[in-house]
Amino acid sequence: MKRLGLILMTLVATTNAALVQDISNGEKAFAQCRACHSVGESAKNGVGPMLNGLFGRKSGTIAGYKYSQANTDSGITWDESIFAEYIKDPKAKIPGTKMTYVGMKDEIRVRDLIAYLKQFGADGTKR
Repeated sequence: MKRLGLILMTLVATTNAALVQDISNGEKAFAQCRACHSVGESAKNGVGPMLNGLFGRKSGTIAGYKYSQANTDSGITWDESIFAEYIKDPKAKIPGTKMTYVGMKDEIRVRDLIAYLKQFGADGTKR
């Protein structure tokens, strides 16, 4: 019985560890995004909009960035699940988007990227 308990505890610990988001790895994943996007206190719009305060924001609403009509009209309010779908295949989630990125397919990298982005408030400061 003790052995079964130990096995179950190990299984739960392993499962929980797999679900933990890693901000450090998320920052590494963001390196792919950095060519077009920025985050942080000095973030500015570039080829793509800056991503401060992304979660909870309506798509197509950052001042000073010219979005595609598809993004503006998408009706999307960014949350973790919508962003995860989008970043895996942007053109499938928002047909007509200007974003040319082919997608981040690895679910762990996507979760880590989300954790990294979530730490930046709308003003670019870390929460």
